[in-house]
Amino acid sequence: MTHSVLDLFSVGIGPSSSHTVGPMRAALLFLQSLNTLDIKRITCELYGSLALTGKGHGTQNAIIFGLSGLQPETISSQDQIAALSQTYDQHTLTLNPELSISFNPDQDILFLTSQLMPKHSNGLTFSAYNHHNQLVVSRGYYSVGGGFICDQDGTPIVSHRSHKKCPHPFNSAAELISACKQEKCSISQLMHKNELTWRSEAELKSDLLNLWCVMNSSIERGLHTEGVLPGGLRVKRRSPELYGRLMSPTHSDNSKTDILDWLSVYAMAVNEENAAGGRVVTAPTNGAAGIIPAVLKYYLEHLSSLDEHAIIDYLLTAGAIGILYKEGASLSAAEVGCQGEVGVACSMAAGALTAIQGGTIWQVENAAEIGMEHNLGLTCDPVGGLVQIPCIERNTMGAVKAVNASRLALNSNGRHLVSLDKVIATMMKTGRDMQHQYKETSLGGLAIQVNMSEC
Repeated sequence: MTHSVLDLFSVGIGPSSSHTVGPMRAALLFLQSLNTLDIKRITCELYGSLALTGKGHGTQNAIIFGLSGLQPETISSQDQIAALSQTYDQHTLTLNPELSISFNPDQDILFLTSQLMPKHSNGLTFSAYNHHNQLVVSRGYYSVGGGFICDQDGTPIVSHRSHKKCPHPFNSAAELISACKQEKCSISQLMHKNELTWRSEAELKSDLLNLWCVMNSSIERGLHTEGVLPGGLRVKRRSPELYGRLMSPTHSDNSKTDILDWLSVYAMAVNEENAAGGRVVTAPTNGAAGIIPAVLKYYLEHLSSLDEHAIIDYLLTAGAIGILYKEGASLSAAEVGCQGEVGVACSMAAGALTAIQGGTIWQVENAAEIGMEHNLGLTCDPVGGLVQIPCIERNTMGAVKAVNASRLALNSNGRHLVSLDKVIATMMKTGRDMQHQYKETSLGGLAIQVNMSEC
């Protein structure tokens, strides 16, 4: 186990963790590698899924932000406007306060749609040239889902502060459960012990609660922001209207359907914010960012009350499950389809909800397994290369499935035939067997059945 929960959950901007946040981090790393080199020109080449759907995902803008020294966690809307204005209007890029270079995105960012880098569909390469137009440095990166990046050799680049080994590592659900049994603790308690390897108790609590603050803020912004999403499909934001109906004095409370409506409006709100390029938490990706916040929001607002301990336990448990997928399979729709995004988020939310409702470690594992089992084979076929159709509604479905999976697990003794480890392995094999056009390329499925004029 090499990743912290705070690597898995990170703050970034929409619309995509793999096509926006990851490339932005790669561009920033490349910028930092230049140091004091004599630089006159920079180019960026995008491959595979990054090239095929990058324009709809704003990958070119993410490259500009990273090369301008901006970070996904802290970039403001003013930063974005300034960087894009300078680059598109003036064709210059400010690498640091003392150095600006000529940079024309239309010429210097290349979308190589028919080419692939060897280790992943989301590949990109940066090259820097000196005043004699000689290549001085070239580096390749992979954006492998959830904002995670690897170097050109495929080695993961992790962001937590220390390379100290945590006391209770695990590489499978079986090992995770075994460690919990040995320590006589819950999954969240085991994760808490591991996280203290990299940060203090106070920092951990503050960081986790801040993640929920960002998640909740993205819900609230989405619930109260009307309009049409960018990109050309003219998709109307629906969450404010649905929220208005649910909050109306004339709305009759019907517990049989309200759970579906509330889960849907919360998940939809987050993903409409994400589609608009707003600030969200990769949970574990931007494309699936609505599911984990929606389920927790529903629990806090409709089943319990605001409880810091529940928030922390929920995020730690979800993080543990997400790490299993990150290390045992993939979080990248470009590699395994949307089962690696919405499917994983559903699994994480199901297990975490089970945990904070008093479920045993076996029931948590069962809920997580159910959450993925019924998302196996889910394709990624974004219409117009945008994270809008079917992505926004798909998050509502993932949230509903997560609650259903949790209820099924809580109403059982936790014994089940298919283990979480088996379903993770199956998900990865299914992704490998899935045809290329159904893995975030916009070359198959809904993406070619629906055209812009039909929208």
